[in-house]
Amino acid sequence: MKKKYWFILLIIIIIIGGIFFYKNSVKNYKSGNNKNSQEIVNYILNISSYEVKVTVDVSSNKNSNKYILKQTYQKPNQSMQEVLEPSNIAGVKIENDGTNLKIENSQLSLNNILENYSDLGDNCLDLYSFIEDYKQDEKATYEEKDNEIIMKTGSNIQNIYIKEKILHIDKKTYNPTQMEIKDNKQKTTIYILYNEVKINSTN
Repeated sequence: MKKKYWFILLIIIIIIGGIFFYKNSVKNYKSGNNKNSQEIVNYILNISSYEVKVTVDVSSNKNSNKYILKQTYQKPNQSMQEVLEPSNIAGVKIENDGTNLKIENSQLSLNNILENYSDLGDNCLDLYSFIEDYKQDEKATYEEKDNEIIMKTGSNIQNIYIKEKILHIDKKTYNPTQMEIKDNKQKTTIYILYNEVKINSTN
C-alpha cells in the first residue's frame, strides 16, 4: 500500500514539474529573440548607428594584407574608420560628414580634407555600404541557413574585384558576424570578421 502511495505521489510531482517547466519554456521563448527572417533583414536595413571592430583580410594575385579597424556610423551620413593594426599605420582615421572626407594620422601629422568628395558610398569595407547596395539592388536576396541569415547583393562600385557582397547575420543576436566580397570570378577578395558589434536600429 505504501509503495503504491509513493508511486502515485511521484507521478503527481513529475506531472506538476513538467507543467511548470513547459510554462517557463514557453514564456522564455516568447520573451526571447524570435524575429523571423524578414524582420531580421529589416532590422539590418534600418540601422541608425553602429560601432564595430573588424578584422579585414584583403587578398590579391600578388599578396594579402590583414587589418584591424574600428568603424562607426550615425545617420544620416556621419561615419569614421580608424586603423588599429598594423602598427605602422595605426591611428589613421578617415571621417566623412556626407560632404567632406577627412583623413588624419597623428603620427605623420597628416590632415587632408577633400572638399565635396563624390564617392562617399564607395567604402566597400563599411557595413553601411553593404546596406546601401542591398537597398538599391533589385536582385538582392536573403536566405535562412542553420543559425544565420545570409544576405547577398551586387556592388554599385564599377570594379571587377568587388562584384558581390555576402553578409552573414546571427539569428539570435541579429548582429553581423562576417562579410565576404567576391570578384567577377566568384573569388573572395575581401573577408571581414565582426569581432565587437554595437547596433541601434529604427526597426
